[in-house]
Amino acid sequence: FQLYGYCYQDSNDIPDTLTTITELGSPLEMIQLLQTSWEDRFRICLSLVRLLHYLAHSPLGSVTLLDFRPRQFVIVDGELKVTDLDDASIEESSCTSNSDCFMEFPARNFTLPCSVEGRCQSMNEKRNLYNAYRFFFTYLLPHSAPSSLRPLLDKIVNATGNCNKHGDAKYSFFSLTPVPSVNSEFTQKCVKSANTKYRRVPEAFIPDENYRCWPSYHHKGCLLSVFDINEAIEICDSYSQCKAFVLTNQTTWTGRQLVFFKMASNRIMPDPDKITYVKVTD
Repeated sequence: FQLYGYCYQDSNDIPDTLTTITELGSPLEMIQLLQTSWEDRFRICLSLVRLLHYLAHSPLGSVTLLDFRPRQFVIVDGELKVTDLDDASIEESSCTSNSDCFMEFPARNFTLPCSVEGRCQSMNEKRNLYNAYRFFFTYLLPHSAPSSLRPLLDKIVNATGNCNKHGDAKYSFFSLTPVPSVNSEFTQKCVKSANTKYRRVPEAFIPDENYRCWPSYHHKGCLLSVFDINEAIEICDSYSQCKAFVLTNQTTWTGRQLVFFKMASNRIMPDPDKITYVKVTD
């Protein structure tokens, strides 16, 4: 979380007062996140993985967030950031035997090894990891994921939910899914329908004729991301109300192009930054 400034002062009522000024973010609402595109949810998970890795290898040592819940995070420009560090701790639990290194969660429990130094090995890191699994990964990753990536995503979810493995192994799973892979495998390239033809209208836009679809980047219309023109055609063919679509010059964070899908093409307006495709009926 970006710290823009802070002010330290003594107060008569509260001694040692520290006021921080941080960047503004949007509260994290899980129900709203589940209504967004999988691509955006994957981006949030990537930012969470980077945070987990930093907490595990911070200059202060391994840091755990004792109150690791969605309300402790905000969304800033599509990235997940922690906003409340009051419950952060760098103390690894002391132990005399493995039984002292017991982690209890609602769904399952773990017992970690006690090191020769008398500390529970990687307890801070694995507590963060399992909390990320049960609050974020298990909901955001599998839901409406592209079929080509589901085997890898299953490995990620299963690995993060198994704290008996080495922590860095979980982070490495995300390195197997770089942004170019998401862009190319998010939806495999489609074959243009032989029974449907579209008329290309360059530098044109359809301002009205919207219908709603899910998931959409626009709450009053059907705005989706596509890999190429063939995928846009397949999407339009899959909706009975779709009679046209408009390619914009906007892209998502992985480079996929945003496309408006329309239920008619009665009024077409000039727009140098867009290309309209109208379904030709026999």
